Amino acid sequence: MNPDDIAAAPAAAAAIAITPRASAWPRGLLGPWLRQGARSALLLQPRWDGLQVHPLVPLALLLGATLLSFGLQRLQIDGPAYPYWRWILEAGLWPLILAWISYLLRPHTSHALPTRAAPSAMHLFCLASAQQLVLNLVSGLATALAVRLGVFEEQAHLGWNFVLFVWTPAIWGVLALARLFGGSGTLRARVAAAACLAGSAALILGLLQPYQAWYPRHDEDDEAEAGSRPRFELTQEATEAQPRLLAARLGELKPQRRGVVDLYAITFAPYADQDVFMRESNMVAGVMADRFDTRGRTIQLVNNAGTVGQWPWATPLNLRRAVQRAAKLMDRDEDILFLHLTSHGARSGHLAAEFGPLSVEQLTPRELKAMLDEAGIRWRVISISACFSGSWLAPLSGDGTLVMTAADADHTSYGCGRLSDLTFFGRAMYDEQLRTQTLSFEQAHAAARAVIKQREEEAGKDDGYSNPQISMGSSIRGRLDALQARLGTTVRR
Repeated sequence: MNPDDIAAAPAAAAAIAITPRASAWPRGLLGPWLRQGARSALLLQPRWDGLQVHPLVPLALLLGATLLSFGLQRLQIDGPAYPYWRWILEAGLWPLILAWISYLLRPHTSHALPTRAAPSAMHLFCLASAQQLVLNLVSGLATALAVRLGVFEEQAHLGWNFVLFVWTPAIWGVLALARLFGGSGTLRARVAAAACLAGSAALILGLLQPYQAWYPRHDEDDEAEAGSRPRFELTQEATEAQPRLLAARLGELKPQRRGVVDLYAITFAPYADQDVFMRESNMVAGVMADRFDTRGRTIQLVNNAGTVGQWPWATPLNLRRAVQRAAKLMDRDEDILFLHLTSHGARSGHLAAEFGPLSVEQLTPRELKAMLDEAGIRWRVISISACFSGSWLAPLSGDGTLVMTAADADHTSYGCGRLSDLTFFGRAMYDEQLRTQTLSFEQAHAAARAVIKQREEEAGKDDGYSNPQISMGSSIRGRLDALQARLGTTVRR
């Protein structure tokens, strides 16, 4: 053995002895990332020295951001709520965009980079994640506080409160990311910053996406009943049968009768996880057939495992096809299209849709209006039984349209749990008023409002009266009067 090696051996052993064992989670690892994330969130240049890249850092930041957003959204709902797990799919899109831009900017570590640039793609990705976590914390807490104080009324993406609490944080987040990604000043950085702005559009568009982490719930769910419900299996047979079933149901619709004010009815129940919407769809369709002479001119679109062989799926595409078919059969100057939508609703106006494992897009009031306009439907009666459904009023209202909702834009409706036979709105409006008391939608809605208010108070609804809304166009009233005159004003029991 070399004498020099022998002499160096004790020193090496001592060095090994005093070297501390690396812990699975180095102490103080996340703090610097969060501090620099906050700094970059203020549009300041971050300091990269002291930021340690560790395999657990991106995991902790991403998991922390997801749980934080999940919890903050829960704070924005006053009262009982249930999670909507499909939200995770939407939440997972943004980290992928950040990772792609980070790699685009730093595909390889280089010692020639400016000192203000991120040392590696992992550094850039982790700091971008930390920045978004900090921004989400601040904006989420502000929004939750505003909701609790009754300041935030999320209506149609246009109100000042929506701009202040939603659009402003989103735009600030885009600017902060662009500043972070373009901070090195290199050509690649500027190109990547432009890519960041394009990718960040996904963040802003995410504000318009249908999915949210929580939906209000007022009724206690019966898990035993839920476990006994049939499960939907997305088989090849079921998939191939749907186009045939839709074609058959649309083919059964009868054409209009010359000189007769006909009513065509479509019910739309896109949320399969609770049978109350299926039951309400069937009840409303029955009332329309029995009282408004729509037999042979009614189609139900329902998402439920128990109706897959009976009714077509409740998807926006099927709804569009049903509307187009009705338009071809109607006398558009004479006949009326009735639409009843029943599901959970969001403040943004999206109608919840669930039929796992099938992926179903959620319907918005603007999409529905576009369908009706495209089909050339002139006379419209639209009924929305959902929380916050008052947000549908402005986009759908018009001279030839009657819009009725189960709630205003700021309150939940009631009666949408697994133990509910019908929603409070569906029962009062259709099962009780239109079935036996009147043929006037306007009178039925007015009477239902008083009944719903009393029942909500008796049930202990703690977030205020749902306050059902109605908008009657000046021209549609004459059409409805003509329909009522044809059907007769006497009540048929």
